[in-house]
Amino acid sequence: MRSTFRSIWSMELLFLLLRDPARCWSSPELVNALRASELVVSQAVESLHAAGLIVHESDDLVRYGPASEDLHELVEEAQALYVRSPDAVLRLIMRSRSDNLVAFADAFRFRKD
Repeated sequence: MRSTFRSIWSMELLFLLLRDPARCWSSPELVNALRASELVVSQAVESLHAAGLIVHESDDLVRYGPASEDLHELVEEAQALYVRSPDAVLRLIMRSRSDNLVAFADAFRFRKD
């Protein structure tokens, strides 16, 4: 979950698309529905597409489209977990971001040999 959902926006976008899998959404429609910035939406679309969870129907249209039934089941499980325990899911996402920042900072530490 941590690698796919780098922000809550990615998760919210995916769950929005899941509600109506046949619908194609444009970027402006996603920005409006999520009340997010274009940058946030484009980054979420990019990461979800790379994870095989959404498909591009044209240059600016995307829809829910997991690459496998297993991925679809994982999305449904993630949504159920988020409904049951949103705070736990948010903490998991934030911990992942924090871990990435620590790893980045550690790369610049001087080590004594």
